[in-house]
Amino acid sequence: MKTCRIPHTDLDVPRIAYGCMQLGRALDHTAITAAEISATLKLVETALEQGIALFDHADIYARGKSERLFGEALRQIPELRGRIVLQSKCGIRVAGDPEANSPARYDFSRGHIVRSVEGTLKRLDTDHLDLLLLHRPDPLMEPAEVARAFDHLQDSGKVLHFGVSNHNASQISLLQEQLEQPLVINQVELSLLHHQMISDGLLFNQYGDTGAGRTLDYCREYGLLVQAWSPLAGGKLFAGTPAKETRPAAELVARLAEAKEASPEAILLAWLLKHPAGIQPIVGTTNPDRLAACCQADTIELSREEWYALLAAARGAGVP
Repeated sequence: MKTCRIPHTDLDVPRIAYGCMQLGRALDHTAITAAEISATLKLVETALEQGIALFDHADIYARGKSERLFGEALRQIPELRGRIVLQSKCGIRVAGDPEANSPARYDFSRGHIVRSVEGTLKRLDTDHLDLLLLHRPDPLMEPAEVARAFDHLQDSGKVLHFGVSNHNASQISLLQEQLEQPLVINQVELSLLHHQMISDGLLFNQYGDTGAGRTLDYCREYGLLVQAWSPLAGGKLFAGTPAKETRPAAELVARLAEAKEASPEAILLAWLLKHPAGIQPIVGTTNPDRLAACCQADTIELSREEWYALLAAARGAGVP
């Protein structure tokens, strides 16, 4: 698989990454089973065979069970750690943590960030993360406090590089002003069906301009790799019967897949890969065959006409 360099780092990563959210589906503290470990090892092996070497985690995925499963894989294949890039996210606190009446919330306090990373390292059975992202914007964020957390984590060797997830341009700028380290990633929801960050620029000076495109432009200008979560839009364009409003896009995806002898998943990912921002899709299927089908996108080159036709079908309208 083709690779790209994460800006401001020495990390070369594949154009497609693997998201580990679904490794541990049960949102509880049930014990990890031998079958779950075996399935995780199979997925990791399939990813590596396809050239995927960046694995995306978060401390809240299955209440930490996803990281624990991946940690078991690292224990069984000790040489694996040196072959991969490990990324995790923190900042979301679920309801009931730590008290029964505690609400769901976001927490960018220094203490929580540091504790979250230490928990992640223990679950993953590793001494450092290559990348740490702040998961969702915290309205109570104090940038200077985040800076102290990042300094501690980097100085102690626990985290090499930092980024954010689901942040807009002004939120990134506000935080970056206080940091010694460059923010190198912004992970956002982005797909053919959730295309506003890409398509919004078409609507400048017209009704419907939401400003979403400014965040994509900001990331390109200041060198943040844009990662796309849910790049397949939950399979809405190829699994089952498409809804009436998505049927034109689904039919076009199917025609292009047939013409290019590829999977529909690959067409959807190739649409993202075509964008000059260098978007990195994060796929999270737990089906090894489907994971391999996704990776066909690395060999597909959509024409400009095909790319715009897909966008028009998804928007229900051509360019203004």
